[in-house]
Amino acid sequence: MLAEKQGTLTDEQRGFYAENGFLFVPGLLTKAEAGELRQQAHALISGLSGRPGLESTWGSARGIAGQRETQLLHCHNVEYHSALFTKLIVDDRLTAGAAELIGGPNVQLHHTKLFIKPPEKGSPFPLHQDYPFFPHERHSMIAAVIHFDDAPIEKGCLRVVPGSHRLGPLEHDPGGSWHLPFEQYPLDSSVPCPAKAGDVLFFSYLTIHGSDVNISQEARTTLLVQLRDPADRQIEGGRDAGQGLMLRGSLPSEHEGQGTRSITPARAAPGRRRRRRRAGS
Repeated sequence: MLAEKQGTLTDEQRGFYAENGFLFVPGLLTKAEAGELRQQAHALISGLSGRPGLESTWGSARGIAGQRETQLLHCHNVEYHSALFTKLIVDDRLTAGAAELIGGPNVQLHHTKLFIKPPEKGSPFPLHQDYPFFPHERHSMIAAVIHFDDAPIEKGCLRVVPGSHRLGPLEHDPGGSWHLPFEQYPLDSSVPCPAKAGDVLFFSYLTIHGSDVNISQEARTTLLVQLRDPADRQIEGGRDAGQGLMLRGSLPSEHEGQGTRSITPARAAPGRRRRRRRAGS
């Protein structure tokens, strides 16, 4: 029987995540692994050139970028395009830590998103929670942002608001994709999380996060993997092709079929509308 790696996080790391709603794990991948994945990511995006949906800049990004024209290249469900990404999302180094943060032995995929912020004009994301895009009953959803190249501040690295997950779901402005009000939540009120190739940033879908414009001479390349406890039911929102794939452990028998059937909203927060845009970072 295949063994799954256990106990990858320290008590200090788990405590930090519980208090702050995010955890930075340096060097989860080697530089060589990150470089190979970066090459595969850029080849994938190049192969999709000209297809609808490749450009994914939020309308609300102008609240940060102003009149600057920016660009964001992306692809959903990369595991359907390359086995290299499939191997990555089931790698014990990723799923063992995710299981500890989720709080159970089982880790289920919600979706993946590849993002490339081009040099000098990579689009920003205003501060937001991922909750409004796919709310869940027990809030087990977490994100893992895997860096395939270095992401210093000038590249528009991820930014977080420590402890904001403890605020619970917040009211978002739906204009140009769900985001928090600019006046109340300016981007500079968040903490930058510069990273190196191979580093991973985990955070709760309730943690406020965003990123600035990439003004550097190099692209910023990341893969965002959204993960959850399979026993946590999605309340509302769309579904992706990969939703329901078990990455670690097994699907409890009482939840068989939950990950593969169509999602029917059970209830919605006051004033919520169906979402067309996807969460981002």
